[in-house]
Amino acid sequence: MRDFTDQMNNTIRLETSPSRIVSLVPSQTELLYALGLEDEVIGITKFCIHPNEWFVSKKRVGGTKNVDVDKVKALQPDLIIGNKEENDFENIVSLRKTAPIWMSDIFNLKDAYSMITSIGEITNKIDESLVLVGEIKEEFRKLKNSNVVQSLKGRSVQYFIWHNPNMAAGKSTFIDEILSECGLINLTREERYPEVKLTDSPDFIFLSSEPFPFREKHLGQFINAFPKSKVLLVNGEMFSWYGSRLKDAPSYFEALFKKLTS
Repeated sequence: MRDFTDQMNNTIRLETSPSRIVSLVPSQTELLYALGLEDEVIGITKFCIHPNEWFVSKKRVGGTKNVDVDKVKALQPDLIIGNKEENDFENIVSLRKTAPIWMSDIFNLKDAYSMITSIGEITNKIDESLVLVGEIKEEFRKLKNSNVVQSLKGRSVQYFIWHNPNMAAGKSTFIDEILSECGLINLTREERYPEVKLTDSPDFIFLSSEPFPFREKHLGQFINAFPKSKVLLVNGEMFSWYGSRLKDAPSYFEALFKKLTS
């Protein structure tokens, strides 16, 4: 019997290492895969698209905001893993009657590292999780010291996550933390994800692939609104997924930033 405290300060008690896990968060589902929990994970959401072999083979239990509680219950999980921001509060309250729920609450890389190692401890994959965190830290260290990041340090950016209304990632978000790690200054100073007017003139405009799927057809409006800014489509998973994908994010950022300086 072991007790584990999650990132919302809730304590769960597990009698044994979990063998029937339902994951309600795409980035944490990918983490469970990276930790080698193929047999243990039995349920995921329809947005858990990575890895593809899990997306096509694992039972799906609805979306992150509208989890099908009955489908989760039918799977008889012994652990559910969720996230404060991504999952609906009422869904989580209902699911607490089904199985212990470990919740993450992530604002920065420190929180992400803690989540990774905590899930590693809960699932008896602590060694694997510590190795992964070490690899992620090393990749971000190399990114910070790279010539391309040094050349962009202090430049301004707005990161758009939604269109009509236009919403951007502001303070107290994981995206803001990542932009800062890349040496960029986020011009969206409001908290969380405010609606913003297209009036500022940052050095760069990033149009994210998620949650709104910005495409080539959207570039024109932003180029017209920000004639002095460089506008790029970016992979939202690299900026907002806080699991094992963080290991690949720095190399993506370096390649992206080379486009900004070309």
